[in-house]
Formats: sequence, C-alpha cells, structure tokens
Amino acid sequence: MVEITIDGKTVEVPEGSMVMHAAQKVGLYVPHFCYHKKLSIAANCRMCLVDVEKAPKPLPACATPVSKGMIVHTQSEKAIKAQKGVMEFLLINHPLDCPICDQGGECQLQDLAVGYGGSTSRYQEEKRVVFHKNLGPLVSAQEMARCIHCTRCVRFGQEVAGVMELGMIGRGEHSEITSFVGHAVESELSGNMIDVCPVGALTSKPFRYSARTWELARRRSVSPHDSNGANLVVQVKNDRVMRVVPFENEAVNECWISDRDRFSYEGLNSADRLTAPMVRGKDGQWREVEWTEALDAVIEGLDGVRQSYGVKQIGALSSAYATTEEFALLARLARGIGTQNVDFRLRQTDAGFDAARSGTPWLGMPIAELGALDRVLIVGSFLRKDHPLFAQRLRQAAKRGTQVLLIDVAGDDPLLPVAARLTVTPSELPRALAEVSVALARAAGTEVPAAYAGVEPGEVAQAIAASFAGGKNAAVLLGNLAVNHPQASVLAANAQGIADATDARLGFLTEGGNTVGGYLADAVPHNGGLNAAQMLAQPLKAYIVLHAEPTLDADDGVAAARALAGAEFNVALTSFKSSAQDWAHVMLPVSPFTETSGTYVNAEGRAQSFKGTVRPLGQTRPGWKVLRVLGNGLHLDNFDDETSESVRDSVLNGEVTTRLSNRIQTAAGLGQAAKAGLERVADVPIYFSDAIARRAEGLQAAPASNTPKVRVNAQTLQTLGLEAGQTVRVRSAAGSAELALQLDERLPNRAVRVSASHASTVALGGAFVELNVERI
Repeated sequence: MVEITIDGKTVEVPEGSMVMHAAQKVGLYVPHFCYHKKLSIAANCRMCLVDVEKAPKPLPACATPVSKGMIVHTQSEKAIKAQKGVMEFLLINHPLDCPICDQGGECQLQDLAVGYGGSTSRYQEEKRVVFHKNLGPLVSAQEMARCIHCTRCVRFGQEVAGVMELGMIGRGEHSEITSFVGHAVESELSGNMIDVCPVGALTSKPFRYSARTWELARRRSVSPHDSNGANLVVQVKNDRVMRVVPFENEAVNECWISDRDRFSYEGLNSADRLTAPMVRGKDGQWREVEWTEALDAVIEGLDGVRQSYGVKQIGALSSAYATTEEFALLARLARGIGTQNVDFRLRQTDAGFDAARSGTPWLGMPIAELGALDRVLIVGSFLRKDHPLFAQRLRQAAKRGTQVLLIDVAGDDPLLPVAARLTVTPSELPRALAEVSVALARAAGTEVPAAYAGVEPGEVAQAIAASFAGGKNAAVLLGNLAVNHPQASVLAANAQGIADATDARLGFLTEGGNTVGGYLADAVPHNGGLNAAQMLAQPLKAYIVLHAEPTLDADDGVAAARALAGAEFNVALTSFKSSAQDWAHVMLPVSPFTETSGTYVNAEGRAQSFKGTVRPLGQTRPGWKVLRVLGNGLHLDNFDDETSESVRDSVLNGEVTTRLSNRIQTAAGLGQAAKAGLERVADVPIYFSDAIARRAEGLQAAPASNTPKVRVNAQTLQTLGLEAGQTVRVRSAAGSAELALQLDERLPNRAVRVSASHASTVALGGAFVELNVERI
C-alpha cells in the first residue's frame, strides 16, 4: 500500500493505483471525460489535470501513478486554471446545440461546462463539421460534431464487447470516430456505447427525439430475456416505456446490459398488443368481451374437456420468462384440475432429464465468480448470443489468464481467447466429452470408466484435458443446446464425470429469464405427467398457454402447430394478439414484466423481485391475478393470495440455495450412435428468443435478425455438389424451407446450420433432426 495526501486528506491505496483512484477512495470528484472505471486508461481528454507538488506542470489524475509521500491538490488555483483551459479547448468546436440534443439533462460535458466553462468563447473561427455516420438501427451517430474524442466507445468495443467496430481516423481537428467502411455496429452489447459516451455524439436511435430526460420517471426492474437477470432502470413517460438503461449491480450485470435488454422495450409498445379479452365464436371470428365473459368461457371450456376426456387431456405450457408467481399459480391450477401435464421448458427434448437431475439445475456458483475461474469448459452453447453478459465476464477473465475451453457444434467466434476447442456435430457431443474424460483418466493414471471402453481421445480432446487438469478453480458449464439435446442426461452425466475427476464445479447456464424460478415453483411434470415435448407430440384436447408462442418457442414448431390446431379448447394468456389468434379459443391479455409485480430467479439462484413500471395497457391484467381468479372460478383450493408477494413467499420459503443441485443421478456413457446423415445445427437468433424481442422494431432491423441462411462447410458443400449463394431447398421429415446457401468453414463436416425460432424455418421441425439439402 502507498500513502499519499490529497486535498489535505491522507489515504492508502494499492501500489500501481492512479491519483484518480485515491481521490475516489476519499470521496473527492475529479472532473473527467475519458476515464471510465471499466475501461483502460487513455488520458485523452486532460480534463482531470491536478496539481502535484514538485511536478513542473499539472498532471492527469487518471494516468499518474501514486508514489509514497505524494501531495496532490485537486482544487488549487493551478489545477482549476488547467481544468478551465481544457474545457475551453473542448468547447471550441462543440456545436453547443444543447436545446435539441437528446443527451441534454444527463450530459457530462454540459454538467462540467457549468463549473469549468466560460460565459463566452474567445474562438471566432468557423467550427469544424463532422459528417454523420450510419451505425445501424440501434445506435445513432447523427451528430458526430459533438464528439470530444474521449475514445470510450472505441475502448468499450475492444475491451468489453470484444470487437473493434469503431476507431479513430485523421489527426488533430480532422480526427473522427467512425465505423469500418460500409459496416454497421453489430455487437450484442453495442448499446452500452451510448451509456459510456459522455456527450451527445452517440445516442439511442429508437429513443431519438421522443422525450426529454427530465420528463421521464425512473423505475427499477429486472430483464426477462436471459438467465443473467440484468438489473434495469425503466424510464417512463405517460405510462409508456420510453427507454431502458442499466442499473449498476456489480454482482449481476456490473454496469452493462445487452442490446436485447436495452431495446426490446419497443415490443411492449407494439401495435400487436392484446388489450382486451377476446373469444372466438363458432364462425371463427374474434370478438372483444368483458373479463367476466372471457373467464366464464375458459372455465366452461376446461370443464367440458375434463368431463368428456378426463383431466389427463389438459396440458399447461409456459414461456421461460413468466414470473415465479405465474409459474407457481399455473402449476397450482394444473394440479388443482387434476393433471400433472405442466412444463415451461418448451425446447427440451430429453424425456429422461428430469429423472437424471437431483434438484434445481443452476450455474453452480455466483455470477461474479465466473471472472475468478482459472479454467472453464463450456459445452453446447452459442455463448455470445444466448448469454451476452456471461460471455463478457469470461472475456475479462480470459484477459487475466483464465483458460476458456469450448466443446460446441458451430464454431462461433466468442470474441475471446480460446485455449482449445472441439467442434463436432450435435450427435457427437456425448462422445466428445467421453474423449476428454478418457484423456483425463490416462493423464492421471486412473482407470478409464467402463462406459467409455473403446474411446480413443483425439488431439484436441487431449489438449482440453491437459489444460483443464491444470486448473485449481475450474468449472464445466452446460449451455442451452446441451440441455435441450436429445441426450441431455448423458451429456450432463459425462460433464459431471469430468468435473468430479478434476475437482471442478458443474453448472448450467440455464435458458430464459426465469428457468431456475420455474423449477423452484415446480412448474414441471411429476407422477407420470407429460413434459412439453410429449404434450405437443401426443396431442391433448386442451391447452393452457402462458406467455408462449409455441410454434416459435417450442423445439418442434410443426408438432406444436398441429397439436394446438387439433385441440378442442385452447386458452392463451398472452400480451400479443398474433401469438395466439391462429389456434386459441380464448385470449386473455396478461401483463408483460413491465406491467406486473413479480420475481425472477437468475442462474445463480438470486431471487430478484420487481414492481410494475407502468399501468397495464387497456384491460390487460397481471398474469398471477388472472390465474388466481381462474382457480377461484374452477373452485380449486389454495387460490386465496391477495398479493404477488404472498405467492412468492409460498414458493421461496426458506433458503433457496438448499434446493439448488447440479448432481446428476444417471450413469455416464456414449449415448446413441452418431448420425450418419446431415445433422441440423439450430441456434436461436438472439433477437428471436422471446415474444417481446420479436416485436421490437430496432432489434428486428439489426443484421442479427436477417433471414437465416443454410450454412455448411466446404467439404459438405462439395459433397452436395452445390455452390455458395444458391437458393436451396432444405428438407426434414416434418417439412421443407427454401433458403440461401452460405459457406461457413467453422462448422464440422455433415453439419447444416439453420436457425430455429424463425418463421422461415419453422416448417423444418425440431432442432436436432436430419436434413436433406437439394438444388431447386
């Protein structure tokens, strides 16, 4: 530790710290623009000049290392004069267009100009003009003349997002921040550039010119889109969500959020919102009705199916972003009726996974500890798109020396250093893990498990094993694809074997915003009940569907559409008309997360409760209230809760962590033999992950939302006798789709990558089917 004196206060800071850090420790604010606690030091702006005794001139606080006995003055005449001089230079070319700037009211330059700027300018020459840039549909760079070249956006891209999409060209007054020629900003974290920009050069394109910051009410919430559970500040005007920004929480999302968290609010204001209960008549026409009539229709429909076909012909399905309270009451409703057919894991295909697990699957550690691992093996994950903020934490960890190891099916660039990687087809995943286990056993001189007899580890598997065995704080993490795999229980058992052999932790990245909450609320089948895949493959007579669009959210959209179309009665508790109008008989408008109170439990088991940020739109009602009233109407017990908090407490009673367990009870093995034909590799595009994101115009205009292409490697392309750029017909047992063909050398041989959850690919059915590709 080094002791220095700053503005008369003595403080000890670690050796190597900067004067800025010492000032912050004693609560002193030093004006700055380019400095940001999460970014490297650039010392571009010089606004943080301070007076250091015995130094011949003012020094930048952000880039001056402390030394023993140093005496610093941040408010001396010398320091203030230097800071005011820097401000004068910064304002020389600034357009001074505060009245029309979206950053007005929350602008760092505006705030500091009040204290350090002059009332007039001595500069009489023409100001420079910087042409606007097109950075895509999310980030606006229409007024780049405001830029003060702090390079925060450049450093954010390189250091946090992992890709340098912006840079500086030119010198002196001809310097400009720009993107690469003809390229938009495509990072899944790009919106954070808006937050780190200290002026109005980069602003939110969807929010642009729609409200002033002082008109907005600010309310805390939690993101429903992935299992990070990012903390949000929802900004509201006239009961309409106008903007979403991060709420800083170092333990969860630090000070970042993904673009899906930030811009999906547009879907909440979509013209597709269902604002009144609707009942479909015998003529097939929809009509708006009062809540009483709609609820009576639901009760009558469910009673009719129960009496005619029995309770086992009723199933309850939900999306993974329902609140814990909604999950609890949906499960309570289903079991009160008498059916065990309840599930929220619409993409899960392994019927044996429930028998394999011993408790609620979770990350296996606090999210913050991802950055402290020295080895991490990630299996079956489209990491950047499925869990953008987990990827960001691992990116920072990799810079500090963490060795990241991947076993995957697509070879996507994680934008972080990878120590070793094995890319195989989906059906080869169990064997890939077996190879690593065998390599670990041989290296340790222990007996190879009998289940892996005949397995010879390849060169890459040996490299993964050698790296992983050298770790003292390691984890094996299973991604969304691994959990949804037809052999998920085998994959989990094999992963557990690797973890046990190396004293590592086993964890699940978990899908959706509230997967852990769904398990805790027991919204899964028991005692012979059907899971989601079984309910749709073996059509039932009635379905209760909460927040989900089964044709896009289920693994097999074709089976989902067929099952729903053949049912005698379907009720959809939904926020959007188009999600259910083709198959439902009654649509009940229930609140999205911004219009209800509730609780999400993220991957680390952290329960985060929130209140509604705006009033429910039209006649929309919170989902937990609708389910409670339905329970009362069906004369079921245990539907007396008056508040969402009482429902939450009935679920999360006691210590949540005691119910979390990643222990797998089934034996490891090789599973079924690898397929010989062309295998589908199906990712869920990041902005098609849920109903809200699918209706956000900005996200849907982003390059990540383009129509999927058929992607294969060169060897597969040659085998097919086709050429990249052609339009081809892709066939499965369920149906076909016509898409453009693209070369992708990162894919393994015999793999055909066709994204799921998109209208153009629904006809292909499940995510793990065999495909044929042919010329049209």
